[in-house]
Amino acid sequence: MPKRILSGTVTSNANAQTVTVSVERRFKHPVLAKTIRKSKKYRAHDENNQFNVGDTVRIQECAPKSKTKRWEVLERV
Repeated sequence: MPKRILSGTVTSNANAQTVTVSVERRFKHPVLAKTIRKSKKYRAHDENNQFNVGDTVRIQECAPKSKTKRWEVLERV
C-alpha cells in the first residue's frame, strides 16, 4: 500500500528530533455548499532538527517512531 504524503506548516520544534506540522484541508459542505477549512496536527520525525517554525514541509507516513510519531519529514517545500 502506498504511503500517504501531506503538506503542511511547522508549528512547533520544541522537542528533540520532532516537529509538529499543521495540515489544512478544504472541502465543500454537503448541505450548505460552502467551503470549509479544517486543520489537524501531526507529529513528525526530524532527524537533524533542521526545520523551524513557519517552514512549509512535506511529511510521509512511516512505521511508529514513538508513542505519538507516525510521520517523518521528507523535505522543505
